[in-house]
Amino acid sequence: MASPMSSSSLLFLILLFINIGSEAREHLVGGNTKAWKVPSSTSESLNQWAGATRFQVGDSLVWKYDGEKDSVLQVRREDYLSCNTSSPVAEHKDGTAVVKLHWSGPYYFISGAEGACEKGEKLIVVVMSERHALRRISPAPSPMEYDGPSIAPTSGALMVVQRKGLVAALVVLGTVGVVLRVLDGQRRVNCSFWFLYSFLFPYHR
Repeated sequence: MASPMSSSSLLFLILLFINIGSEAREHLVGGNTKAWKVPSSTSESLNQWAGATRFQVGDSLVWKYDGEKDSVLQVRREDYLSCNTSSPVAEHKDGTAVVKLHWSGPYYFISGAEGACEKGEKLIVVVMSERHALRRISPAPSPMEYDGPSIAPTSGALMVVQRKGLVAALVVLGTVGVVLRVLDGQRRVNCSFWFLYSFLFPYHR
């Protein structure tokens, strides 16, 4: 039988591994400091990047751009679709913008530079709900759902996200299995492994 200290250590390890990746992160928009610009092709659309990235409540978006020539406007959906820059929810124009994602759902951003939004300098970020975030291997929500005919994330990008989530889940299960085997023997390993598998993959039994 495991000692109280061993049980406490085991519980800590389980909670640690289950919560891998759940901490708040900062996302540099587009993945680089020159991404906030008019895209030269549809493949450079920032919604392609957003569709392949998982955003959770508490994360932050970070923009880097030329504050003398451009700005970042957070807008409502209708203003995003029409590229209306006259009534933004928030405006950032000092060259660096940081937006905290406080709730789940879509966030809409457009460029404040004249004519830039109409040419594609715009972004939808869809933040996962808490329920969605717990199902780590499900695909990230797509900006296409909130932007009509805009570019959808590629199936390859979604497969990468799914595979990363699956690998993380398998690492968790494997690590917990090893710890349990050392502490309590093979029988308890099998029971606990099946319990964790059922908890993490409720729809795959």
